[in-house]
Amino acid sequence: MKGFIKLTLLGAGLALAATGAMAKDDPVKARRALMKNVSGKNAKLGSQLTKGELPYNAEIAKAAMMSIHEVPDKFVKMFPKGTDSDQEVESEASPKIWTDMDGFLVAADKLKLASAAAAEAATKGPGQFAVAFESVFKACKGCHDGYRVEKDKH
Repeated sequence: MKGFIKLTLLGAGLALAATGAMAKDDPVKARRALMKNVSGKNAKLGSQLTKGELPYNAEIAKAAMMSIHEVPDKFVKMFPKGTDSDQEVESEASPKIWTDMDGFLVAADKLKLASAAAAEAATKGPGQFAVAFESVFKACKGCHDGYRVEKDKH
């Protein structure tokens, strides 16, 4: 299991590096890949650790949160003009991102701060990590609620 988790974290790191090059060519695909392969996988890992679905490991919890911590700085640069949901059918980005970029940056900063706090809490045990991880979840949800539009998947 430990090997699987380390491979997951390694894969997330590689995905983070690859999205930089992809962002210039196709920012919609790049931001989707960043959310799915880095934030999504590491958030799922954090959730599994807090729920006891995986045995708690402080090193793995900290690494997962640090992977998430690196996302906001890259993510906020992946929304150039012309990639909003009105012009890009595949995007779930709300037009609000482009009309309220300051608010979007604040939401991204909340994730950055929450993930750093959760990484620190990871070394203090599963109970403190679980409390701090809840803030990561709330930061993700807050941004999704305000700046994401679910597209019909039919």
